[in-house]
Amino acid sequence: MGDDVLENLLRRLEAGEIDRDTVLQYIRQMPYEDLGFAKIDYHRGLRQGFPEVIYCASKTPEQVREIFRRLAQRSPRVLATRADSIMAAAVQEVVPEARYHPLARVITKGLEETPNDVCGEVAVICAGTSDLPVAEEAAITAETMGSLVTRVYDVGVAGLHRLLGEFQRFEEAKAIVVVAGMEGALASVVGGMVDKPVIAVPTSVGYGAAFGGLAALLGMLNSCASGVSVVNIDNGFGAGYTAHLIARQSR
Repeated sequence: MGDDVLENLLRRLEAGEIDRDTVLQYIRQMPYEDLGFAKIDYHRGLRQGFPEVIYCASKTPEQVREIFRRLAQRSPRVLATRADSIMAAAVQEVVPEARYHPLARVITKGLEETPNDVCGEVAVICAGTSDLPVAEEAAITAETMGSLVTRVYDVGVAGLHRLLGEFQRFEEAKAIVVVAGMEGALASVVGGMVDKPVIAVPTSVGYGAAFGGLAALLGMLNSCASGVSVVNIDNGFGAGYTAHLIARQSR
């Protein structure tokens, strides 16, 4: 949206031809910047409360670098997921303060800064150490967006006493992300213990009959525990994002 369009809107507002809500609604829909290989939605933060997130898989390091740079110029917080170290190095050439989290494969800007709108607590629970990459993607996503995150890791159903021993650490959370592979039973166990939303994340961890996470996905979808919702296989980002939105509503 160019300055001339905005000036025209403001003139019409001043003249009483349109009202304030009409102007705000128009601004919320625009603008975006066309880079040829990407159209950056700068007003997503205005509409949804957080800037557009960069999904790095299948992009080139140069594309990730340029998108990240443009977003960083306009927002104190930027998040890029499914990134590798080459992409991170390219980003840090133009945004030196960007930080790479290799386990989660995430690049962040502004994670270390406490946001003004910090909101309720999110818990991220994972069944085993093999699930940590997905769990960390969820945790860092929620943290970057402004939630306080409690991590409770390696508490799968093969040793249920480990989970019960950690219960007090996450009972104050407003939303709980549960990450598990194999048969995905941990989500049902947690869902039966708490009175808050549980977002289950099936992972592709497991032997042959796990079918790359399909067994865990079906197990979680068939959970008998109330209040359990399920995201896609290995989608830690989607779970962390949703958990933050729930926590934000409960402020």
